[in-house]
Amino acid sequence: LKFLFSAFFEVPSIFSKHCRKIFGYTAIQKRMNFFPCSLRNKTHKQQKKATDDNKQQELVNKVSATIGSGNLRLAVVLPEGEDLNEWVAANICDFFNQISMLYGTITEFCTSERCAVMSAGPFEYVWTDCSNPKRSIKCSAPQYIDFLMTWIQDKLDDESVFPSKIGVPFPANFMEVARTIMKRLFRIYAHIYYQHFENVERLKEEAHLNTSFKHFILFVQEFNLIEDKDLQPLQEVIERLTSKER
Repeated sequence: LKFLFSAFFEVPSIFSKHCRKIFGYTAIQKRMNFFPCSLRNKTHKQQKKATDDNKQQELVNKVSATIGSGNLRLAVVLPEGEDLNEWVAANICDFFNQISMLYGTITEFCTSERCAVMSAGPFEYVWTDCSNPKRSIKCSAPQYIDFLMTWIQDKLDDESVFPSKIGVPFPANFMEVARTIMKRLFRIYAHIYYQHFENVERLKEEAHLNTSFKHFILFVQEFNLIEDKDLQPLQEVIERLTSKER
């Protein structure tokens, strides 16, 4: 897993166009290299299980043992004089790459047989393409995540949504698109925590997962990118992760 450590110190090709456009590689790196290395309610279905609270508490205990003490909240604040859309776009690219790498370490455990439904504990998710919101697909976790990452990649490559040229404005609905992307990326974190945290522990990657998720959540909170109801699967974990950052 050496690639995971080294990759966090590289600027991925997708991310680099926004880094160079507004801050430059050095400025972005200084703010982000602390790592060691619109769907609606119809897509979100909760099914209560008696073990839900116990599972959350187990995750909280494990997370508490690995989170760092650095003040990550300062790292998510919009730099003075910079454009909000540019900052959000750059960070979305960063989170996309982080989650791609983290999920890549546990794909052998996340199979259609073991994860027949995309879920996070008592929460199940179905895939809905924004171009056809009336059609929802109940699918396995790996298929859902493949749909999701492909959809996000297409958005990042779309110059009308994520413009890479200086002076080209972002679309009027950019923040709506950003919120949809972040809400969907959260579901991958939630799935990993609920269904694969033991796999992450065996790989000794729990510290990287927790730091990445903490950064993600602090950014979400800073710019109000995900509604509280959509964060419910990991609410206790979030409270523990962010309690010292307030």
